[in-house]
Parts: sequence; C-alpha cells; structure tokens
Amino acid sequence: MAKTRSKAPKASKAEKPGKKAGKASGKAPGKASDKPKGAKKAAPPLADVLRVPEGERLDLSSYDTRATPGGPVDKAAALADMARMGERLADLQERLYAASTAGDRRRMLLVLQGMDTSGKGGTVKHVIGLFNPSGCRIKAFKAPTAEEQNHPFLWRIMKALPERGEIGIFDRSHYEDVLIARVRDLVPRSQLGRRYGQINRFEKSLTHDGVTVIKCFLHLGKDEQRDRLLERLDRPDKHWKFNPGDIEERAFWPAYQEAYEIALERCSTEAAPWFVIPADRKWYRNWAISKLLLEHLESLDPQYPKADFDVAESRERLLSAGWQG
Repeated sequence: MAKTRSKAPKASKAEKPGKKAGKASGKAPGKASDKPKGAKKAAPPLADVLRVPEGERLDLSSYDTRATPGGPVDKAAALADMARMGERLADLQERLYAASTAGDRRRMLLVLQGMDTSGKGGTVKHVIGLFNPSGCRIKAFKAPTAEEQNHPFLWRIMKALPERGEIGIFDRSHYEDVLIARVRDLVPRSQLGRRYGQINRFEKSLTHDGVTVIKCFLHLGKDEQRDRLLERLDRPDKHWKFNPGDIEERAFWPAYQEAYEIALERCSTEAAPWFVIPADRKWYRNWAISKLLLEHLESLDPQYPKADFDVAESRERLLSAGWQG
C-alpha cells in the first residue's frame, strides 16, 4: 500500500516515551539544581508519558514494544503495585456508581485496540478483574452483523455505551471501521476519510455528556505475535484461541501499522487522546492500563452523595423500643 501522507518533521526519539533508544537530554553543564540534594523529582503522570500528542505525525516503528516507560522495575514490582492499586480502584468505582444515584452523569469508557494476540482479552481479565463486575459493561466487537451493516457504523457503538456510574470496556471498537476497512478496502477512500472526523465529533459529544474516554493502543511486536501464535499451536488448551486466518493477516502487518498510525494521528484529540501501550511484556501492559484508569478516576474524584434524609432521626427510630428485636 503506497503512503500518500505529506511528510512532516519528526520529534526526536528522546522526546517520546516508549521509543527506541535515542540521545537523552541533560542539564546544562555547571547549572545548579534548584532542588535540595537527595530530593527526588516527582514522576509525571503516566497519561502524559504515553499520550499521543494531538496533531503529531506518528511512526510506530520507532516505538519499542518491549519498553516499560514510567513503569516498575520488573514484573514482581508491577504485580505488587497492581495489588495496591486494586483497592483504590475498587473504592473509586464504588464512589462513581454511588454518585450516579444522586444524578451524577459521569462514567468511563476504556477502548482497547491492537493486533491479534496483543492482549485485549487479557487486559479485560487481569485489569477489569480489579473492579466490581456489576459496575462494568464489557463489549467485544466482532464483524458487523447484517442488521448492523444496515446502519451507520457508529450505530452499534452507541448501543453499547456505559450508563452513568459505569465503567465500559470495548474489546475492539468503532476504530475497526477505519482499520480493517482501510487495509481490506471495504469502503471507498472518500467515505473512509470522512469517518475520522465523524469519530472525533462522536467522542467529543461523549465527553460533553460526562464520559471519560481512555483509548489504549496495545503496541505489539511482530516477532512477539508470532511467538504467541506458536504458543497457541503448542498447547491443546489454547487451540480454541487459534484462527488459521491469523497467519494470513500477518502478511498485512505493514498495512495495519500504517492504518493505526493514521487513526492515532487523526483521532488523538484533547477530548479523547490515544495512549500507546508497549504490549510485549504482559505485566507492563496490565500495570500501565491499571495506572491510567487510576489516574483518570482520581481526576474525576467522585464523592459519595450526602444523605437526603434525617440521619439522626432514622437512627433514633431504629433504636427506639418499638423497633428493637
């Protein structure tokens, strides 16, 4: 597939987290630090580290899929940190749901996209498992049904959105309509080009209605995908996960990478930015998405609603003689 996009200056690799090693920037020689000796610089929010800057040209081949930007030192540290985050995530989820009973319309939508075996299902299992499932709405999007094909491409997405107080998780999403649709030439290019703008307007309308949209691209290496597919073939208990068509799809790897680059470039907005998650290390992928969810929930800071009844009077009635026993 020939690339037709105009060239734009690339940012240096040192400017982008998760990219392959480049020259690191340092302090000017001899410049005194304003901080006391031994003071640690606060780490930036992970959202800032992994965010795709709005309007910037993207080259996914320059991102290291085995990197761990902003992450713990190793798998053991990541698992321990996730255990600590789990309690806080569950508390914030409960507050979000509780606030909805008093009219708070806010909710959250996690969008997971990535090549086959990148870990969309694994993320749902390991990360969303930290939440109360009754407050989650999970939807895995497959090929459109005959009914869905008779509607605009966003129709089936609107039907699956989380209700207020819920956390929604999309395993694949409306982005399939600018990814596989581009790679497989399923729609005319003129129609495809309009979809990016439709997606941006749709996501902006969601944020105006109280939805926090978190879009994660699980960036998997081609060699890692081959190894994960081989594991599925080597283990009889994984055969159900294997599709011979996955082998054919690998021939379209460059086209899919280009389709993702275009989608991430055009649809990483202030209202709904994209985050690139290096996905070769499953422990880092799970930790990073957990951390992003925690940061966004803490930013929302949902509160339990105040009682709309007389607490003291209710206590007195409950403890009165007539209500004992």
